[in-house]
Amino acid sequence: MRFLADESLERPVVDAVRSLGHDVVWVTEDQPALPDEQVLAQANAADRILITADKDFGDLVFAEGLPATPGVILLRINTEADADTRAAILAGALQSRDDWAGRFSVIDSKRVRIIPLPPTAEPTPD
Repeated sequence: MRFLADESLERPVVDAVRSLGHDVVWVTEDQPALPDEQVLAQANAADRILITADKDFGDLVFAEGLPATPGVILLRINTEADADTRAAILAGALQSRDDWAGRFSVIDSKRVRIIPLPPTAEPTPD
């Protein structure tokens, strides 16, 4: 799968996804400090599922209605857990299913919750 990893993720988390054979572009390597709206736009333009630990993306997608067509995976694991633990939990979840596209998924240490993405507004003709 093709992913865009937000800079809220640590290197061990990104490396774990890459070790599974996925194509991962990491914002920290390519465009650090990119605003969230632009991260989401970049994921859409490149047809990559966004992986993030930043819950602001939920607000952007659901409250502000910004499109997230490829999908979003929000990693919500206790901040007291170390990066290797977060990496192992994410890797396990990614290996357990392959239906991440078109969904807003929340992965925590106990479960995966999946919500269909809201439909994107079609442009209205002039």
